[in-house]
Amino acid sequence: MKRVLLLSLLFSIPLLAQPTTGKQVFETYCWGCHHQTAMAFGPPFSEIAAKRTKQEIKAYIISPKSMYKAFGYKRTVMTQFHLNDQELDLISDYILSFKGKQ
Repeated sequence: MKRVLLLSLLFSIPLLAQPTTGKQVFETYCWGCHHQTAMAFGPPFSEIAAKRTKQEIKAYIISPKSMYKAFGYKRTVMTQFHLNDQELDLISDYILSFKGKQ
């Protein structure tokens, strides 16, 4: 019985480590360069949300170097992150939740 409990705990740890909210994804990957409503190194989420669709946000996160010209930027310094589909959905929804906020 103890062995089964131990094994079930070991296999559930990676699931617990996965970010489960957009805010957690933000805190893990984005907070060093972005703020929710104020300009930091990168634009605030409120500005991004006012200009971009969910698909555009996801595309830029997946491949900033191939998307920056399409967005009218002269260059990009954004790091390319390798987020899974759940993390992409969470962060894009979190970004869009700042639409209209300043």
